[in-house]
Amino acid sequence: LGLAHMVMAGKLDVELRVLVCAVENAISGDAFRPGDILTARNGLTSEIGNTDAEGRLVLADALVAACEESPDLLIDCATLTGAGRVALGTDVAAVFVNDDDTANELHRCSKEESDHTWRLPLFRGYKRMLDSKIADMSNIGNAPYGGAITAALYLERFVAEGTRWIHVDFMAYNTASRPGRPEGGEAMGMRALYRLLKESYGTK
Repeated sequence: LGLAHMVMAGKLDVELRVLVCAVENAISGDAFRPGDILTARNGLTSEIGNTDAEGRLVLADALVAACEESPDLLIDCATLTGAGRVALGTDVAAVFVNDDDTANELHRCSKEESDHTWRLPLFRGYKRMLDSKIADMSNIGNAPYGGAITAALYLERFVAEGTRWIHVDFMAYNTASRPGRPEGGEAMGMRALYRLLKESYGTK
């Protein structure tokens, strides 16, 4: 929402669509359970391997909905995995990008804005970790490592072929106060993404 506000305030020459796919992990009589099969908006089925990986199920449907309008660039930002901050710590947002030129431009913007992001790989070899015997895939990897990568690979299945896509997996929280960065919620990667959009599309 912060990035969307910057895009509108900066009058960037883009047609902006914002989807807020918020979800709460709560117990109820009709909550899903491990082993359940859920069907996504695009027809793909997911075996529930872990009920705590609920955010990616909702985000997957949002990605499908976003791709229905054939966007030039699709960006999602999510506090998706603990594995991302285990890999990069609390101050660097993990990014996954399916286009090298876009990834390189984002990395440059990140450095120049001192808004730290780091590209992690969409490593195809880990796709097998999402295999399921009863669905198209599991909603979580079958091993306790590479969790940020397997989550991104899961989401990639819901991005239309040919769509440029940036997935940001961040902590979005400062654990301690520093100059200009008080303890609490932090819009990690926002300035880098805004600069990328401004340089790519200009203003009206």
